[in-house]
Amino acid sequence: MLHFVLVVVWALQQLLKGFNMIHYTTDTDGIATISFDNSNSSVNVIDSEFLSDFEQNISAAIADQTVKGIIITSSKKDFMLGADLKMIIGVNDPKEVMALANRLHAVLRKTETGGKPVVAAINGTALGGGYEICLACHYRIAVNDSRIQIGLPEVLLGLLPGGGGTQKLPRMIGVQEALPLLLEGKKLRPEQALKSGLINQLVDVQEQLIPAAKQWILSTGKSVQPWDEEKFRIPGGEIQSPKVLTILPAAAGLALKKTYGNYPAVNAILNCVYEGLQLPIDRALTVECRYFTKCVLSAESKNMIRTMFINMNEANKGEARPATVPPTTIKKVGILGAGMMGAGIAYVAAVNGLNVVLKDVTKESAEKGKAYSVKLFSDKLSKNQITKEKYDEQLNRIHATDNPADLTGCDLVIEAVFESRELKATVTKETEAVLSKNAVFASNTSTLPITGLAKVSARPGNFIGLHFFSPVDKMQLVEVILGKKTSDYAIAMAIDFVKKIKKTPIVVNDGRGFYTSRVFSTYLFEGMECLAEGIAPALIENAGKMAGMPVGPLALADEVSIELCYKINKQTETDTGKKSKTAAVDVINKFIDELNRPGKKAKKGFYEYPDDGKKMLWPGLSKLYSPKSNQPGAEEIKKRLLYIQALEAVKCLEENIVTKPADADIGSILGWGFAPYTGGVISFIDTVGVKKFVDECTILAKKYGKRFSPTKRLKELAETGGNFYQKENLVAVPELS
Repeated sequence: MLHFVLVVVWALQQLLKGFNMIHYTTDTDGIATISFDNSNSSVNVIDSEFLSDFEQNISAAIADQTVKGIIITSSKKDFMLGADLKMIIGVNDPKEVMALANRLHAVLRKTETGGKPVVAAINGTALGGGYEICLACHYRIAVNDSRIQIGLPEVLLGLLPGGGGTQKLPRMIGVQEALPLLLEGKKLRPEQALKSGLINQLVDVQEQLIPAAKQWILSTGKSVQPWDEEKFRIPGGEIQSPKVLTILPAAAGLALKKTYGNYPAVNAILNCVYEGLQLPIDRALTVECRYFTKCVLSAESKNMIRTMFINMNEANKGEARPATVPPTTIKKVGILGAGMMGAGIAYVAAVNGLNVVLKDVTKESAEKGKAYSVKLFSDKLSKNQITKEKYDEQLNRIHATDNPADLTGCDLVIEAVFESRELKATVTKETEAVLSKNAVFASNTSTLPITGLAKVSARPGNFIGLHFFSPVDKMQLVEVILGKKTSDYAIAMAIDFVKKIKKTPIVVNDGRGFYTSRVFSTYLFEGMECLAEGIAPALIENAGKMAGMPVGPLALADEVSIELCYKINKQTETDTGKKSKTAAVDVINKFIDELNRPGKKAKKGFYEYPDDGKKMLWPGLSKLYSPKSNQPGAEEIKKRLLYIQALEAVKCLEENIVTKPADADIGSILGWGFAPYTGGVISFIDTVGVKKFVDECTILAKKYGKRFSPTKRLKELAETGGNFYQKENLVAVPELS
């Protein structure tokens, strides 16, 4: 009788609530289906309201004696994308974090131990907490759709899986197999997930999913998790076995080599696995809960969530787009210049359904540019990621030509020719002659001011900058640059295009180097300043990587080309009439004018690039710039390399080149790889503390030059105790007992 009353009360509650989060049904076979459907969002996420609904639904299904088994699925395109990160970033009380994690653990343990077989019918992407719900099920079936992703990517946002992932995944597939998935945040396609043991079965199409789940319940229907069985043993060896004890130190060493200790979540995951797997599952989940709380309250996770999730999602939605302009229609795009950049833009446009005219000075050059897309599409075809029909369809969208008349009918034309003001002027005039009055012309320049380039345009209102990053098919950022006369219509079309090709736009105002090139160059130049001072090249490079940059400043200068730096400097001197007088410019001039070492493309720059081996620092560096005897510590070099970038970003904010901290942070991480754990250049300052940052810049300025001098407005902000983002009170977590 009590079971009946509980079910009736629960059903009435659902009717009154209107099924905001979950649909619950039962069928004649006695199968209950719990289907996630967050009516407040386009995707399913775990928040407090969801936990309440899920707990009530799972409790009702377990209490109902007519229910033989439970299917958990989703009514939305995706299964579940994990926790509500806006909720997580807003929590600063450790007790509140632990309470949320304990609630999730409790409802998932109830799912596991309720005595009824539970199947996860994975109809779409299941990540983070979404996959941890699947882990709490006794069987997992997914649709074999290459668009679906499955995994635990929390570490990529400075977190660890807090819904049992660090404990259940190793218990299910073994420590050696689980660690890469936990430490690297890998997202697997269904076939990969099946092979790795994350799921148990695949079906070909959505229509087969629920029948397959029902069949498993009715035919097998096991309702006990492996880790709850009396004689359970971890696959591949217990945590204290000789085999596993050799894996953990190796994993810790490899993690330190990759992260340089900048990502606390990595060590937290390793500690969770080591400590938790020596305990029964419920005590192990308590260990996970405590480490999860530490991660949630860390500056690293709050910075990364804010920039890489919340702010980036806003940018991806096109929040900077003028609201008064109706949606623009873009069907045909012209690309001028079929070099590496132009070829890359042509590819991303074609793969996203646009017709492309790829023009160069000769048909042969244009076809060579199209060959880049041929290679990328062929790679996809060979991996069964696209069909032959899709291959032909996408490749046929690209028309290689040397005839300007073929650009007729283009809604948008993007110029990607060499950084020559004269050449850009020529192609602008030639192209505008065949375009309609509503077409927008964009320059992919990385340094030349848009307002100056637009002077040759007959329609400066429809002239804009679209700065892509190489390689275009992999780099997510596009810098949308406004000239003084750029219209709202041109801005709207540019952002619509960036959204269409699934890139992230930031909108910046005009100025030499704009935002990304201007700030990024300070990293390269500071590395060269260090070199000229007699700091050992290896120390400079290692300090850059230890700071969290993808590679050292000298290696990066080789990648982008020392010669390009040289040409930009010369163009700046010509345009401004001012001679550049810095040690870094002297280094660049020497490498081009005297040494003929232009960079990686020529296989000689700051590094040597032997055909049969790894690159190495050029031995001649130590002869040219003899290392001084009293070398500084790596921390000092790290500080110089990070502070100079952050300070230049502040100047860009003050000069209104970039208009808000969020764009500055997104641009720094996506554009040139500024240390992601910091949340970006501006979040870095807030984390250090504005006052401390100003004080340390003042010290650096006295030691190394006025380029480190804090700005007047920055000092004023420090004096008032302010910062760039709303202050977050990061609370210390009690030590683990």
